[in-house]
Amino acid sequence: MLEEYTVDRRRVVVTGMGIICPTGNSVEEAWANAAAGITGIQTISRFDTSHLENHFGGEVKNFDPNESLGRREARRTDRVTQLGIYAAKQAMEDSGLKVTDENRYDIGCVMGSGIGGIGSIYESIKAFIERGAKAVSPLMVPMMLPDSPSSKVSMTYGLRGPNFAISTACATGNNCIGEATEIIRRGDAKAILAGSSEAGLVDIAIASFNNMTAISRRNDEPTKASRPFDIDRDGFVIAEGAALLVLEDIEHAQARGAKIYAEILGYGHTSDAYHVTAPLETGEGAAKAIEFALEDAGLKPEDINYINAHGTSTQLNDKSETVAIKLALGEQAYEIPISSTKSVTGHLMGAAGAVEAVFSIMALRNNFVPPTVNLDNQDPDCDLNYTPHVGINHHIDIAMSNSFGFGGHNAVLIFGKYKQNGRA
Repeated sequence: MLEEYTVDRRRVVVTGMGIICPTGNSVEEAWANAAAGITGIQTISRFDTSHLENHFGGEVKNFDPNESLGRREARRTDRVTQLGIYAAKQAMEDSGLKVTDENRYDIGCVMGSGIGGIGSIYESIKAFIERGAKAVSPLMVPMMLPDSPSSKVSMTYGLRGPNFAISTACATGNNCIGEATEIIRRGDAKAILAGSSEAGLVDIAIASFNNMTAISRRNDEPTKASRPFDIDRDGFVIAEGAALLVLEDIEHAQARGAKIYAEILGYGHTSDAYHVTAPLETGEGAAKAIEFALEDAGLKPEDINYINAHGTSTQLNDKSETVAIKLALGEQAYEIPISSTKSVTGHLMGAAGAVEAVFSIMALRNNFVPPTVNLDNQDPDCDLNYTPHVGINHHIDIAMSNSFGFGGHNAVLIFGKYKQNGRA
């Protein structure tokens, strides 16, 4: 009989961050606006919305893919990949991680998208119907694939370690970061570029979500449309963007003298196994994901100092998430400041978790809880401290970030301030 043995898992830290989203095209800009409660939601300017019932969204601004990628490469990539490469460049430069022939097989990329290159699919279908088969681009397939962002980013930097895409709807970003953490923990990579990208702000997606009655129709006041936990919420706001984190084995990061933003302490994920779009109303699946993340981190509810909520601004999600937090954390849930940064970014769907990971880490580093804007009349069923209107200074050692997606995907991450010798 084999003797039982245990292996100490590797600690995983964040050494670089990159972001492009409705509130800004850099970590500093995006965080500053989110912390100040300055919304990035506005009337859509990139394309004509006159044929739609919804005319606003969380649009990325001042982004020229021709400038960042070059005209030829921009023409050969969908917007979902363009945004991902832009965020990846920031994260890699921020980390100072150098990829060489000696280490490239130790560095990977886990990068997902909820819907991939939907813009390329849509344009190709229109070309096929209007002009025939010969009008369809031979690049449509590689442009539409959900793994195109991860593939292109790995090619850009020569990353030959583990490389794959995860697609779990709105939980994608958290799952990518969580699974990348597990790869490093078990020793299959020294560093991984992890996160997600989404470019679903296209008219066919807007039409579908509208017909599903999932998105807000406040065309007359788009800046007030995303209102998580407010009794007058009428749906989420579609947004686009990307965020990437450079994750490293702590010993690898220390050996090269990298700056360390935070440590990833816990990761939990479950499935509701209930409905393709609606969350489990009892909150049980999401609560279990929170509990598993706490168990993974070796923490108790009272150790959590801040929660970045999924907080989509839909009737079903906000109620079920409130129930889930209370189920998992008990009475302690009422003591923890919580906020939904989707109130200023809109819902980046597959990229939401990655963007909110950046915001959670910035909250941790700045000891500041960003606000939930537009929370004018808090829903009595959403009775936790959701930090309305104005952010607050608050000591944060440990932050939790929730992401829950269509299909019943629940993924929770826990970040902690970096302590060289581990937690006391």
